[in-house]
Amino acid sequence: MSSQALTELTAAPQASAPSTLPATARPGSITLARHGEPALSRKVRLSADEYREWWGRYEVGGLKAGQTPPPRLLALAREAEVVIASTRPRSVETAVAVCAGRSFASEPVMVEAPLPPPRWPRFLKLSPRAWGVIARGYWWFLNRHGGEESRDQAKRRAAEAADRLEALAASGGHVLVLAHGFFNAMVGVELKRRGWRLVRNEGYRYWSARRYVRR
Repeated sequence: MSSQALTELTAAPQASAPSTLPATARPGSITLARHGEPALSRKVRLSADEYREWWGRYEVGGLKAGQTPPPRLLALAREAEVVIASTRPRSVETAVAVCAGRSFASEPVMVEAPLPPPRWPRFLKLSPRAWGVIARGYWWFLNRHGGEESRDQAKRRAAEAADRLEALAASGGHVLVLAHGFFNAMVGVELKRRGWRLVRNEGYRYWSARRYVRR
């Protein structure tokens, strides 16, 4: 699917509120899938300040052109009673590609957790991937968030997201979320804490999915 500006998505199926789930005897499930590959290249070396600007562009950018959702994810979307995207363009475009004309919900509670880098000297240049490891695996976990959402705030948001998804799956419905790698993982940790079991694990690659069911 080609990367498009958010205004161009108005011609695509629009996000809508999830419909009421039908009563069923089937066990419900929650599937957390990562969006497709973004258009913004990671093959650059950046200072901390440049990385902060890069992340800002990443957050408002869409998908790299020429991608097709894998058949397994299309099958999960056909099975789901409810499909949810975050409000970020890369997530919304993923949902448009996967849903193939059906409606989906777009919810801000599912946006990615922030990646605030430390204020290190400009001469230090690293790849976006390396900055991501430093920003989240070290800086953010030490509660250095630069005025953005803190780790504790993100954990509370993950619990709020889990509340929402549990309610949607309560009647035996299948819920598919098309959102972001790290925040999906945070929601998955919260679901497991509440007794949900991981039964399908495709890792955290683009277009990959992880499915949870009640124990």
